[in-house]
Amino acid sequence: MKLIVDANIPAAERCFGEFGSITRVPGREINAEHVKDADALIVRSITQVNEALLADSSLCFVGTCTIGTDHIDHAALAARNIEFASAPGCNAEAVVDYVLSSLLTLAERAGWPLLSRTVGVVGVGNVGSRLLARLKALGVNTLACDPPRAEQEGEQGFVSLDTLIDRCDILCLHTPLVKDGPHATYQLLNAQIINELAPGTVLLNAGRGDCIDERALRGRLMGKGDITAVLDVWENEPGIDAGLRDLVALATPHIAGHSLDGKLRGTWMIQQALARHTERPIHNTFADICPLPVLGSLHLQEALPVEDALRLCVRAVYDVRRDHDSLQRQVLQQGIRQGFDDCRANYPLRREFATLNVQLSGNAVALEAPLSAAGFRVSRMS
Repeated sequence: MKLIVDANIPAAERCFGEFGSITRVPGREINAEHVKDADALIVRSITQVNEALLADSSLCFVGTCTIGTDHIDHAALAARNIEFASAPGCNAEAVVDYVLSSLLTLAERAGWPLLSRTVGVVGVGNVGSRLLARLKALGVNTLACDPPRAEQEGEQGFVSLDTLIDRCDILCLHTPLVKDGPHATYQLLNAQIINELAPGTVLLNAGRGDCIDERALRGRLMGKGDITAVLDVWENEPGIDAGLRDLVALATPHIAGHSLDGKLRGTWMIQQALARHTERPIHNTFADICPLPVLGSLHLQEALPVEDALRLCVRAVYDVRRDHDSLQRQVLQQGIRQGFDDCRANYPLRREFATLNVQLSGNAVALEAPLSAAGFRVSRMS
């Protein structure tokens, strides 16, 4: 079996080596010639798996080690009887880590308490549901908007987008990109909505770039400048809007879900799917492919204000400012497109909050509930 695998997929040899020969290719460079005589293609989100790529291929299996599938032409796969698998939820915890790191950073910069704000989550899937759960556990007031789920499950627990925007200080977008139909998300936040956002609103998008009218957002930030934006996803990646990038408070290169744990989970999930397709047994577990974290534990001996303690522990694992600064630096050195891609291709090691055991003693035991709610493993020391 011949496998073409995105060069940035971790543990590929360990997870896919037993299926056959592996050829590693950078995701944006994978083309029809690579897959012409291949049996399986394993990608991430930057490879467009479409008619042009598949036309003369011999593929029988395509897997994407990502949550999203809008880079996949499902009709073209079905027409060729090519089995497809994705990894829903694989990096959801990492995206929630990203959101919490971002919001705690904005709160520190602006001097407002995060825990007293109302956060609206648009899109309550794998990421949105986990974000809501952590925020609620922290005691944050939350509202949820997900029209497809409200239609299927009933409106209880969901509000309309207009209601959410009207009542929330912070808006977090975690929707897939849907271009047509009654629940289309393409430019969900259009020019009218963006222009009507209340002053002081924080807008965070870690879903899909095309869900926001970026031209309108840039105009609002350049004009009134009275809202704050955090963008991890952009229109026209990697050729993102340089002007908009300079105006947002935190600008990162589509890396919200790029924890090592999330990537490895995606690889492992596609390994399972390929094993089912080929009817081969799996010889490793997810734990087998996960290395130990560099920082395994942190000991707090005295109490801190809750949000200070959260920032301390969050930044011990992941500090979003590093990724913002990295994008700014690489863009200056290499230009927008190359700088954006270089940040992704050479992304530094990052683990998830759950890999850190926060040990508490003395007065610090009062922090057990909020630290657990944020996603850390917490234990008491005598």
